[in-house]
Amino acid sequence: MARYNTLTSGVLALALAAGACNRDAKETRKDTIKEDTKVADKAAAVEKERNDEIARLNDRVAQLEHDYSNKSAVLASGKRTATSSLREEVQEDVNNVKQAIANLSTTTADNWWQREEDAMRATIDDVSADVKHFGGRIAEPAPAAPGETLATAPFTSRRDAFVAAMKGRVDALGRALDKVNAKGSRKTELNDTRDRVKKIASDLDALARASADDWWSVSRDRVRDYIDRVEASVKRLDDNKPGA
Repeated sequence: MARYNTLTSGVLALALAAGACNRDAKETRKDTIKEDTKVADKAAAVEKERNDEIARLNDRVAQLEHDYSNKSAVLASGKRTATSSLREEVQEDVNNVKQAIANLSTTTADNWWQREEDAMRATIDDVSADVKHFGGRIAEPAPAAPGETLATAPFTSRRDAFVAAMKGRVDALGRALDKVNAKGSRKTELNDTRDRVKKIASDLDALARASADDWWSVSRDRVRDYIDRVEASVKRLDDNKPGA
């Protein structure tokens, strides 16, 4: 009888242990499902926030196009004047800002920095052409110190080298503009160019503090700022009266 009781106790213990293991496994599965759900919900919320932001930016551009159309009508009437180069540049910006938003929708943690470099170089090239248009003489910045190839450098060293090189170019643009004067509608265009140089310098200061985890905020803010700048350019497009 004692042997039977011992055997029964052993079987019962094994059954209880198996039941406990099953309960533990079920709880583990539940915890895993809950965690996976939280991660998925968070990712969906982030994606929705980004899509909502892109929709808001597209709404701003729609309003921008409307405002530009109104300003263009005023200029066509002859009641206000603007240089042809300023009109062409604002028209180009109004068109390009739509592409900037489209690019933002496909920007990822893997491609953002290359896009940031490309956008900054393109902007500085564009402003350099404007400075030369005013007759500004742009001094060549000092060459960057040799180091790792930027494409393969760690993020921080690639960032620092890029920012340093671009700051050299922007400083040269600022010095060139210091020696330029203009009047009337040409002065409006000159002030627009000066504002752009100041904004690029400020953007580079912010970029110098960016980390790889900041990829969305940096990319988003660049597009926001672009829209801000084009809005300001459209607003002052008709600042000047004929003969002023």
